[in-house]
Amino acid sequence: MTEPTRPKILVVDDTPANLVAMRRLLAKVDAQLVEVDSGNAALAATLDHEFALVLLDVNMPDMDGFEVASHLAEEETTRNTPVIFVTAAMVDDLHRLKGYSFGAVDYIAKPINDTILLSKVRVFLELYRGKQQLQKLVRELEAEVSMRKQAEEQVRHKATHDALTGLPNRALFLDRLDTALERARRAQRSFALMYIDIDGFKPVNDTHGHLAGDHLLQAIAERLRSRMRRSDTVARLGGDEFAVIMEEAVEAPASALNAAEQLCLLLREPYDLEGGIHVSVGASIGVACHMAQAGGEAAGNPSDALIRLADDAMYRAKRGGKNRCELARP
Repeated sequence: MTEPTRPKILVVDDTPANLVAMRRLLAKVDAQLVEVDSGNAALAATLDHEFALVLLDVNMPDMDGFEVASHLAEEETTRNTPVIFVTAAMVDDLHRLKGYSFGAVDYIAKPINDTILLSKVRVFLELYRGKQQLQKLVRELEAEVSMRKQAEEQVRHKATHDALTGLPNRALFLDRLDTALERARRAQRSFALMYIDIDGFKPVNDTHGHLAGDHLLQAIAERLRSRMRRSDTVARLGGDEFAVIMEEAVEAPASALNAAEQLCLLLREPYDLEGGIHVSVGASIGVACHMAQAGGEAAGNPSDALIRLADDAMYRAKRGGKNRCELARP
C-alpha cells in the first residue's frame, strides 16, 4: 500500500529573509513547502502542484497578492484552494473585505506570531487531509458501485443468453417477441417470425463428437448473426433450433419468405470446423407473419399463437423434404 502524499503549501514572498523565516517555522508541520518570490511564479507553481494552502504576501512588485488571489479564484483547479494573506499593512475592516473579495480565507499580520500562524496552518492542513480522505472514499465507493453493476450485468447476460453461442436464449426471445408484437400493434406495422431447425445436425454429432457439434452450432449462430440487421433478434431456443424476429421492412409475407430462403442458402454452405473437420448441413425454416392490417396472416394473434404458426410451418418444411422454407398458413 502506497504512503499518502504529503500536502503542499505554497509560500509567496518577494523578500528572501521572509522566505527563510517561513521555511524554518513551517518545518514544524508535516507538509512540503514550495517557495516562490513573485506573483507570476506563484501562478506557474499552481500549474504543476496541488496545494493544500497558499500563504500569500500582499505587497509585491509587478503583481500584488490581490491580483494573484483573483487569478487563482478564476481557475477551476485552484478556486477552492484556501489563501491566507500575509501582510505588514494595517489590517482594518476595509482591508479585510478587499482581501475576502479576492478569495482570501484569512489574514496574518506581520510581524508574524509563530503560534497563531502554526495553529491556522495546522487547521487548514487537517481540513485538506479530511477532504483528500473523503475523495478517496468517494472514488472507492464509485469503483465498488461500478464493479457491482458489471457483476449484475454479467449475471443478467448469463440469464438471458445462450452460453455456447452468445445468442439470446428462449427467455429473452419470448420477451423480445412480446415487445415486437406490442410495437407492431402501436405502429400498425408488420413483422416476421422464423423458426429454424438444422437438418443433419445429429449425424455430425454422432460422427465427429459433441465438440464438433458445439463448433458447428457456434458457426451457424455466427452466420445467422452476420446476415441479420441490428434491429432483428437471432436466438437459440435449444439444441439445434434457432429463431429470428424480423421487425423492419416486412411489407408482405412474400418478402419474409424470400429472406428465409436466403438464410436457407447461407446455412447450406459447407462448414470448416476446428481439427480439419468439414461438414455440410441444411435448415428447415417456418415463417409466420404478423401483418399490419387485420385479415393478414397471424393478425392479432398473441405471441404463443404466432410461435405455433411458425413451428407448424417449420415441421411442414421438414415433412416436405427438409432444406426448405414454408410460410405459415392463415
